Amino acid sequence: MPELTLLGTGSALGNEHAFNSAQILNIREHFYMIDCGEGVQQRLLKAKIKTNRINNIFISHLHGDHCFGLLPFISTMSMLNRRAPLTIHAHSDLGKILTPQINYFCPDLSFSINFNHINPRKNEIIFEDNHTIVSTIPLKHSIPTCGFLFEEKPREPHINKKVCDDWNIPLSYYPLIKEGHDYIDEEGKCVKNRLLIIDAEKPKKYAYCSDSAYSEKIIPLIQDVDLLYHETTYEKSYISRAKLFLHSTTEQAALIAKKANVKKLIAGHLSSRYKTKEDILRLEKEIQTIFPNAQIGRDLQKIQF
Repeated sequence: MPELTLLGTGSALGNEHAFNSAQILNIREHFYMIDCGEGVQQRLLKAKIKTNRINNIFISHLHGDHCFGLLPFISTMSMLNRRAPLTIHAHSDLGKILTPQINYFCPDLSFSINFNHINPRKNEIIFEDNHTIVSTIPLKHSIPTCGFLFEEKPREPHINKKVCDDWNIPLSYYPLIKEGHDYIDEEGKCVKNRLLIIDAEKPKKYAYCSDSAYSEKIIPLIQDVDLLYHETTYEKSYISRAKLFLHSTTEQAALIAKKANVKKLIAGHLSSRYKTKEDILRLEKEIQTIFPNAQIGRDLQKIQF
């Protein structure tokens, strides 16, 4: 099952319980970092995730609480003698800003860094490997900002071992069965492919919607996802403040989840004003009133879906 690890769920100021935005998404043991707020190295250590497992970082926008952790994280990986290339998917300005800093502070960098320039205002595929497709979700914020949709690629069907054993089908024929072939034995009897396989699990989808004002334009892009992370900087009574800074409230995040028919909602990017357990439970109750299968994300929480 895919697993999401929340490294930071706070907003710009953060607090001792909620670091700046950062996440790790694990799909079939491929680890993708989403945003990179300050202190991400310490959070990875606490989460017991090795830095050398991360080859792609996706940055939603260039506000500091979503990318100020990049330079120290890159420096740390170099000190650990990383060799594998790292790709950072972000607005083109990030490469211009970060490259001189890397050259100054990490002149002997042990690995190469590739910047994949993305257009946050456009919905398009920006990355694909053998397991996952990643596309952008344009969001409504004070600077160019996008979320990311991670779509797991279909898996091969499973072999129905019992039926195959009953027909003494050799292991060498299994790849052909997975490709959809029937099996014909030495006597000419045919076993239909549908009897020889068990359908694989349905591919999963995860949508990450960082800083954003309420916008129903994203609904078609996140429709029916298995897990949605949507920012919730304020409770609903602060809706005027949310509008001013182009953020969302608990109620608005819940409405997006409900209208998009997502399976589960995790809300985060909380204002630093929400520090106590009682604060978190109050916000969680507001969300669940509209969308029951929802919760406020906590730092270092792991969610399988």
